[in-house]
Amino acid sequence: MTCSRSRTSLGRLLAVALCASCIGSAAMAEPASVDRVNTTDGVALKGYDPVAYFSTGRPVSGVDEYTHRWKGATYRFASAENQALFRADPERYLPQYGGYCAYAMALNRIADIDPSRWAIVDGKLYLNNNFLSQTLWSVSKSSHIASADQNWAMFPKRPAIE
Repeated sequence: MTCSRSRTSLGRLLAVALCASCIGSAAMAEPASVDRVNTTDGVALKGYDPVAYFSTGRPVSGVDEYTHRWKGATYRFASAENQALFRADPERYLPQYGGYCAYAMALNRIADIDPSRWAIVDGKLYLNNNFLSQTLWSVSKSSHIASADQNWAMFPKRPAIE
């Protein structure tokens, strides 16, 4: 029983320490306001195709040949078909929280993403910053999503450029 408690306590301490290190990093800075969409040089999802997460079940880099600008951000696609699907219903394919890290948003923080750290839950795309944030987020997806939804609604944002 003591050994079991020790492991549980150690596990919790490790989780808190790892979480604190994530929150303390520059990637988890909490600016006064953020863009509605996480972009690098105007390109969302680091150039990955948002439709591919749904259609192929994996992240796929988009190409310059197939792009679509929507609400101030440029999205790239791997094919003309994916580009057409996005144009027809962008809300269906957009990542949650403007493409920022789902775990960070659950903690009321903002962080960049790694396009290879993702999940589709109830038909919505969620991205995370790294292996650790995705692992911690995955422990209780539904409660983290509920917290992140609430935080995102209140998070200060700059208006999108049309």
